[in-house]
Amino acid sequence: MQRHQILVRPDWQQKIESVGLTYHTINGQTYWDESAYWEFTSAEIDRIEAATNELQTMCLAAGDFILANNRLAAMGIPESAWQHICETWEAEPPALYGRMDLACNGHELKLLEYNADTPTSLVEAAVAQWYWLEERFPQADQFNSIHERLVAKWKDLKDYVKQPIYFACEDNDEDWMTVTYLRDTAQQVELQTAPITVETIGWDAGKRQFVDAGERPMETIFKLYPWESLIADRFGQHALDLMNNRQTGGVQWIEPIWKMLWSNKALLAVLWEMYPNHELLLPAYLDGPRDLDAWVRKPLLGREGANVTVNLGGITVENTPGRYADGGFVWQQYVDLARSGNPRIVAGSWLVDGEACGIGIREPDSYVTTNASRFVPHLFR
Repeated sequence: MQRHQILVRPDWQQKIESVGLTYHTINGQTYWDESAYWEFTSAEIDRIEAATNELQTMCLAAGDFILANNRLAAMGIPESAWQHICETWEAEPPALYGRMDLACNGHELKLLEYNADTPTSLVEAAVAQWYWLEERFPQADQFNSIHERLVAKWKDLKDYVKQPIYFACEDNDEDWMTVTYLRDTAQQVELQTAPITVETIGWDAGKRQFVDAGERPMETIFKLYPWESLIADRFGQHALDLMNNRQTGGVQWIEPIWKMLWSNKALLAVLWEMYPNHELLLPAYLDGPRDLDAWVRKPLLGREGANVTVNLGGITVENTPGRYADGGFVWQQYVDLARSGNPRIVAGSWLVDGEACGIGIREPDSYVTTNASRFVPHLFR
């Protein structure tokens, strides 16, 4: 893998916005950065794909392990959700997608975390970098079948979901563009969709149904909204009580609630317990750093690099702010994300329907990857 510098397209902002990436600049700083790209060999791409699929198999085993050994309390998951997690894990309702973040320095691959419930950076990975490739390097290839896999998955779900499928998110640009893109992939197989903010989902107490602004019942909801936030909300108990019960006004939620097993960073400690010294894992613990000389402390339910502490040799070198400091933490061994003097990189490895299908590269300026860390396109030859 090599990093190359390149001149940006003169009208890059217009071209990126035309494919849905309207948030290419964050707080005055370039987020979509096409002044560079990463070149991989086909063998390196094969390795990332195989590693992602192997980790997915390990996570499936970890889900069984967590439930069989009653680890939900240790993960900080509310007891009100336990039965529903168990039921959906066994029933296997539709699960659409996820993103594993991998340390990728040219010598080794290590799982940093699994964004299994509300992953973003999808538009840039699935669409923006593909159009960049077609214009700049049409003879090269890219590990990117995300779009085709999403369309195929919605096709599989046509006889399962109730229409329209509501796509719900919070009211911010990145989330809106993510669900807009996902709506497009569903509409390509002629599914009816409708956008809605999480805040405007209504509750009809008389009919005991979730309803939209027009009082129409909502029977299938894709939610770009964390499960732990949903069940803590005012009407969260209703979502649990009626889950998947179509006869009593229930909702088919995508992603399903069992994704709480994987979106919780306690998963990292469970995997290390199950597969100690595995080449794709880093040591991780829930009770402190133990004997780790260099470690990263992450909140179990944190997002976008918030409330992360990086400690190298007993010295705290970074401590990010945020709103997740009151929950539990996992301590994970620090791994250097840089390669040969290049910027640090994290490879976001995408899965659709449980199979690896593409990557997106992020370059954090500091030790912690945040929502503003640069996205840099890639190719392979």
